[in-house]
Amino acid sequence: MEKKVLWRVIVIVAVVAAALWSLWPPEEKIRWGLDLEGGVHLVLQVQTDDAIKAELDDAAQRLVSLAQEKGVALGATAVDAETFRFSVEVPAGADREALEDLIEGNFPDYDITRGGTSWTVAFQPNIERFIRDQAVRKGLETINNRVNQFGVAEPVIQRQGIEGDRILIQLPGVDDPERVKKIIKSTAFLEFKEVMQGPAPDRPSLLAGSAGLPPADGEVMSGPRTGIAGEALGRSYYLVKKSSIITGRDLRSARRSQDQYGMPNVQFDLVPSAAEKFGQYTSSHIGTPMAIVLDGNVMSAPTIRARITDSGVIEGNYSVEEAEDLALILRAGALPATMVYLEERTVGPSLGHDSVVRGERAAVAGLLVVMVFMLIYYKLSGLNANLALMINIILLMGAMAYFGATLTLPGIAGVVLTIGMAVDANVLIFERIREELKVGKTVRSAIDTGFSRAFGTILDANLTTLIAALFLFQFGTGPVKGFAVTLSIGIFASVFTAVFVSRTIYMITLAGRDRVQTLSI
Repeated sequence: MEKKVLWRVIVIVAVVAAALWSLWPPEEKIRWGLDLEGGVHLVLQVQTDDAIKAELDDAAQRLVSLAQEKGVALGATAVDAETFRFSVEVPAGADREALEDLIEGNFPDYDITRGGTSWTVAFQPNIERFIRDQAVRKGLETINNRVNQFGVAEPVIQRQGIEGDRILIQLPGVDDPERVKKIIKSTAFLEFKEVMQGPAPDRPSLLAGSAGLPPADGEVMSGPRTGIAGEALGRSYYLVKKSSIITGRDLRSARRSQDQYGMPNVQFDLVPSAAEKFGQYTSSHIGTPMAIVLDGNVMSAPTIRARITDSGVIEGNYSVEEAEDLALILRAGALPATMVYLEERTVGPSLGHDSVVRGERAAVAGLLVVMVFMLIYYKLSGLNANLALMINIILLMGAMAYFGATLTLPGIAGVVLTIGMAVDANVLIFERIREELKVGKTVRSAIDTGFSRAFGTILDANLTTLIAALFLFQFGTGPVKGFAVTLSIGIFASVFTAVFVSRTIYMITLAGRDRVQTLSI
């Protein structure tokens, strides 16, 4: 065998061997998408207005706290999320110059409008857009952490659109969709707050001594009230400080545990900076209650008995599963804003199995029909095309396994389309060879000319298809991306097999033969 033929054979064998190695075992290497394996498909919308309000609330409270540390007493604050600003009452005797320096030094993203007894602090241009974008990014990261800790294999979690506020979630193989949805949607914002007054059976009783209104630095919160046996007895109301002692952002870890009676609870550990802050507060407030607030609900309000530093316990009459889920959510972090379900679909395993069977039948039937046609119409040259086609499929599946691509029902459609495209390239070459033979060229010359002149057409046709596939991948979601990935890989494999493999097969066939009079084509 000539050297130029030998090195081509070595390249083909090496590429096929690498594809088979990447693909084996196929049941482990090829991942199935939601439509084939069954599972949950969700589209969530991040309520970015919540993130705007939370940012303004936090800024207003920080301003009051920082001013108090500097000896500047401020009055009530009012947040207007629609205009992206908050106002604060500045008493007549306050040091306005010190307050102005404080705002400029600690709130660089805000502009100040100075009034008489009321100052307005508003977002600078584009800050609102940045906060909304960060809310979606943080939501995406948090959901990703929660799903990964839950143990879902090969989930799809991605943002829809470059600056969109929607998040697509596909969870193949989930057998308890309601539990997963609850874990994903739960905001899980944990706060520890100082209790100013309470508990009380209702809001009027709680605020009876203050004309029915909470003080400027306080707010009313409620939580479930239960009996000794855990039965629901209504709600208890508390007057708590607006500012939090620590929040869920200060947690280092959280895990399910149990109390001395064997009841499930959640034990948490704090980061060092928060532990020091928490220790200072608890040591100076021994004998007073402290509210543990989750998503605006007071889960419990235990009395501080001793200094607490780096760890604590959240109790709330949880079941084992509820305590496990709460610990998981706290570990993953709180969502930055509320999530709203826009779309929800559950694909059962029976439907997924039916899709697999029908997809396989379509692919096999299409492959057989194409191979039979090529043999009938192009005779022994059709055998050349069929061999290249089989190698093409091996390369396609091996590349999908190597890159970790997910096979979906549209992806199977992409495989079927790739089969047709691979044969299409051979058809262009074979027809060109036929034309060269008709004008009287020798077999070797006709093959050389057929491949060289058909190459430009094949390249143009596949390049335009590849451009369309790249756009589908960039702007599509879910199954559309699966189709685009399969089609793109198939295009590269088709060009390789039609131009390189088929040519090599002809070279092997003609090797060692001095004069070839006819070609079966």
